[in-house]
Amino acid sequence: MGTRAALSGVRVLDMTHVQAGPTASQLLAWLGADVIKLEPPNGDITRQQLRHIQGVDSLYFTMLNSNKRSITVNMKSKAGSQVFEELIRNCDVLMENFGPGVLERLGYSYETINSINPAIIVASIKGFGSSGPYADYKAYEPIAQAMGGSMSTTGFPENPPTITGSQVGDTGTGLHLVIGICAALYQRTHNGNKGQYVETAMQESVMNLCRVKFRDHSRLMGGKAELTEYSRPTMGLTATPRAGNDSGGGQLGNCIPCKPHGLNDYVYMVVQEAIWPTLARIMGGEELVNDERFSKIGERRKNQAELWKIISDFAASYTKFELTALFNEKDIPCGPVLTTEEIANDAHIAHRNMWVRVEGHPGGDYFTVGMPIKMSEGTVEKILPAPLLGEHTDEVLKEVCGFDDATVVKLKEQGAFTNPRKK
Repeated sequence: MGTRAALSGVRVLDMTHVQAGPTASQLLAWLGADVIKLEPPNGDITRQQLRHIQGVDSLYFTMLNSNKRSITVNMKSKAGSQVFEELIRNCDVLMENFGPGVLERLGYSYETINSINPAIIVASIKGFGSSGPYADYKAYEPIAQAMGGSMSTTGFPENPPTITGSQVGDTGTGLHLVIGICAALYQRTHNGNKGQYVETAMQESVMNLCRVKFRDHSRLMGGKAELTEYSRPTMGLTATPRAGNDSGGGQLGNCIPCKPHGLNDYVYMVVQEAIWPTLARIMGGEELVNDERFSKIGERRKNQAELWKIISDFAASYTKFELTALFNEKDIPCGPVLTTEEIANDAHIAHRNMWVRVEGHPGGDYFTVGMPIKMSEGTVEKILPAPLLGEHTDEVLKEVCGFDDATVVKLKEQGAFTNPRKK
């Protein structure tokens, strides 16, 4: 690893909260950016949500805020505004995911922020964007999935629309924002060091992650064509249906039960055109290889029910791990359905540093999902614990803002970092 991470020298003022924004800023921190988490005096609400130990910051917070510094600022006080503006002058990126108009009501429109620091990149996450008929709608993960095309295409046709286990609305939007921020930072190197406004909307990010479902929507041609890879009839449909466990790709795939037939004793396998003879020979010898019902992919699509029964009957003699090993030895795409417990104890996951013990937090060590982007040079060497509320306030004020001790004391007296006392 090199001596400097990819984003060393980039300073990010992170005003985001909950999940989508912190996901993005944590990735930036793991890429080497100095991320300063600006919190209200009461802190990010997720510090208290879903606590597993009373009085300790929740895993909801700690697993999304590693490698950051925390400063508390009362944005509603004059002294707090002074601190905020000094931070703006000394940061490269300002991140926020407030509802539309919140920053403006505090007196900080994009134009105002840009006038304070013309080089700063203002990166925003909104539910539905800052303009348009839905701009003022509140958005949560399931709502973004509902309105972005994910729920209507997830699950089985006979069952209600289903939210996914993966956080495509929150985390997916955060990933899109990181791409936008990195692009804006690069553009700044050849546009005269000008900042800009970068926005990602949760609905639009979900749409992008459901791109293949919109591909299928167009392929239906308004009900005039069918999706032959789907196991259920699709002729006459005008919108992409829920496809259960169909792969939805050019190759057939499905979820196959294995012994001992518990809740998650399944593998997912894909029957590629090139490997069909090998798979057929393993399961039924030359007779199955030459069976005209399955000899070509078009025929296998027509006879999917029979195909999956033959495979399921064969798989019933194997555990999901045994079948995965057998098929992968023959280059047949297959993987076990793993529980979170199985993943957390998986040797490959450990080798890839994707379930990591974070040491040194005052509330105790905890595990977190590791850095999914691997670089030969460019990432931090260690995942550090999430900061305590306001842990780095004095440090940031002196190092970043350049305030001396007397100024810091005065700002504290003026209520820059705390809520006013109730009368």
